This record gives sequence, structure tokens and C-alpha cells, in this order.
Amino acid sequence: MQNDTHLLIVDDDERIRTLLKRFLVRNEFIVTAARDADHARRLLAGLDFDLIILDVMMPGEDGVSLTHHIRTTSQTPVILLTAKAETQDRIVGLEAGADDYLPKPFEPKELLLRINAVLRRIPAEAATDTGPKFLMLGPARYDVVSGQLWQGDAEIRLTSTEVQLMKIFSASAGTPVSRLELIQALGRDEDRAHDRAIDVQITRLRRKIEPNSKDPQYLQTVRGSGYVLIPD
Repeated sequence: MQNDTHLLIVDDDERIRTLLKRFLVRNEFIVTAARDADHARRLLAGLDFDLIILDVMMPGEDGVSLTHHIRTTSQTPVILLTAKAETQDRIVGLEAGADDYLPKPFEPKELLLRINAVLRRIPAEAATDTGPKFLMLGPARYDVVSGQLWQGDAEIRLTSTEVQLMKIFSASAGTPVSRLELIQALGRDEDRAHDRAIDVQITRLRRKIEPNSKDPQYLQTVRGSGYVLIPD
């Protein structure tokens, strides 16, 4: 069964971000990653998340400060990750509003168990306390909640694959998604034929969201990294 739970990972270590994202995507979560607190703030301003996994020790604003900020406007659960395992550090994080605290290094499976434990504590109705969120793509409007694409009052019909692609890209808006991640998220085999098929699907999707699909403005190719959705 498809898991619609949307997680945000915030960690300045690219290796950890990549490993955790791949692991959690394999466990059927929708995952967005941020490289620092500033990047996370921008994502939080436009998207709703079901849970945030947040590194404490980051350059610039640290995870405890960001947790304080999140708690001023949201009750989204937060799990803090840190190399500090002292009791006082855990207390500081929990006092800031974190729901759980996992010291590094840790096994990804333990993080998965803690995510599921925290999510089980959330009342089912809590996830629906805000209205629909939209991403603007020029004259087109994408409803993140329903997965529908609109131009004015007219709905732009999407195929099932295009619906999946838009969910993946909107969940990682501003962050490149590789062909391999797309193939895995779509449940395809990792072979050259499916690699080419992804390119074909991207071309078709661009015809629906771009003013000029041959010069894409919103769904851009990132050389060596895949594709990235850049809404207005």
C-alpha cells in the first residue's frame, strides 16, 4: 500500500541526507531533504510535512533553534539527530519541542522504528488541520494535496505516471531528483530501457506544465543530477 507520509530530512552532511532519503523512500515514504536550516525554512514555508528529522549540529542556525522556530507555528513532530548523547543535550532538545532524540551513529532501522512510533502518537485528524497548498508553475497551478493540475478553472488531465512524478517532484521542490530515484519511486527495474522511458515521461509532463516545453522553466534538467521542479 502506498504511504503518503511526507518526511523532511534536514542535515548538512550530504552523504547522510542521501542515505537516509534512499532508505526511507524504499520504505515507501515521500521524502524531501534540506541541506541547512535556511533551506528547511524555505521548504516549510510552502509545503506541509508529517514529520521532520533534524540534525542538531549544523553550520549557521542549529537544529535546536530551528525546532524553536517550527514550534511557533506548527506541531509537526520533530526527531532530533545529534552526535551529542549527554543527558543535558537531550533535555535541551526536548524542551525546544522535539518529540524524540536519536544520538549518532545510529542504525537506519532504529530511526524507522522511532518515526513509526512518533507517527502512531499523532491523532489521525491532526494531519488535516490546514487547507490545500499549491505550487504555481506560471499559468498552471498544482494542488499538492489532491495531486491535480489546473490552468485557471480547467483541470489538466495527468496520466497515472505523471501524477506519481508530480508528487515526487513537488515533495522535493528545489532539490534535484535523479533518474535512479525516479525509477525506484515508480517501482521500475533499473535498466537502460526504463532510464529512457523516464526521459520520455518527463518530456510529456513538460508539455503540460511548461509555456515552452523545449525551453523548460519549471521542470529543469540538472546535468549529472537528474531533474528539479522550480515553482514560482
